[in-house]
Formats: sequence, structure tokens, C-alpha cells
Amino acid sequence: MEATRAWVERAVIGLNLCPFAKAVQVQGRVRYAVSRARDPEGLLQDLLDELRALAAADPALTETTLLIHPEVLGDFADYNDFLDVADAALEALGLDGTLQVASFHPRYRFDGLDEDAIEQHTNRSPYPMLHLLREASIDAAVAAFPDPAAIVERNLETLRRLGPEGLRRVLAGEAAR
Repeated sequence: MEATRAWVERAVIGLNLCPFAKAVQVQGRVRYAVSRARDPEGLLQDLLDELRALAAADPALTETTLLIHPEVLGDFADYNDFLDVADAALEALGLDGTLQVASFHPRYRFDGLDEDAIEQHTNRSPYPMLHLLREASIDAAVAAFPDPAAIVERNLETLRRLGPEGLRRVLAGEAAR
């Protein structure tokens, strides 16, 4: 969990990859949950539990959840396939349109890019994880941001400017952002 917290602080917030993350982190409204599941079925049960908990929680106390699962879905292809299961879980709970699941993985891979391309790091995290978000919060954040589409391009520019060594230093806590 500490590696994930450091990643959130140094990369997500420190590099401003998500301009909406700082406030909820500072306010302590991010729930960090670690799944001990060793297979996709166990992870699905943990995901269902966390989706129910987030839906029931007061947003003033818990805005979002990072479900970290270090023991399962280490292979990105398997993880990517599981995202369909996560979407089906939202629908089964009647939470589609209320919550959504975003994806982060140490080997995250966008089609059409080299596996080691710096751009891959926009969705790379220390461990496989599922980010559970409230759709109303996403809508409000996007409405308040002048050009939400520019976030992606700015993130790519930031990573390209840093390069692999600069990013490594930021993640290790060795370099200014």
C-alpha cells in the first residue's frame, strides 16, 4: 500500500497527471484497499464488496477507492480481460452510471505504442489496481476544468519531457517534478 501511496503522491499528484486527485488525497477521501485474492474469482468478490462500500459511503468521507491486487492478474492481458468482468459487476449491482472502474497496471499497454514507450506510463502503477470512481464526481470535475481533453496531451508532454530516467527519479523520490 505504501508504494501505491508514494506513486499517487509523486506521479499522479506530483506530475499533475490527474488534476482532480490532489484535493481528495489531501482531504483523506481516497480509500486504499488491498485485495489478498490469488485468483480472479476472489478478486471479483473483493471488487463487489468495494463497489458496494463506495456506493454506500458518504462522498464527504470516501470519494474514491483504489483496489490494489498484487497477487492476481499480474499479466496485463489477463488483467485487461478482467476489466470486462468489472464492468459486468457494475451492471449486476445496478451501479452502472453511478460508479465506474478505471484501470492501472505495472505493464499497462496501449495498442499501437512500443511496450517501453514513455507514454505507456500514464496508466502504469506499482501494482495492478482498479480505481473505483463516482460518475457524478467525474462529471463535476470535467465541467469545472476548462479543457478536459487537454489533460491527456499535457500528460504525454510531461512524460516525454522527463524521459525514462527522469520518470524513474521522480518515482524514486529523487528528483523535483
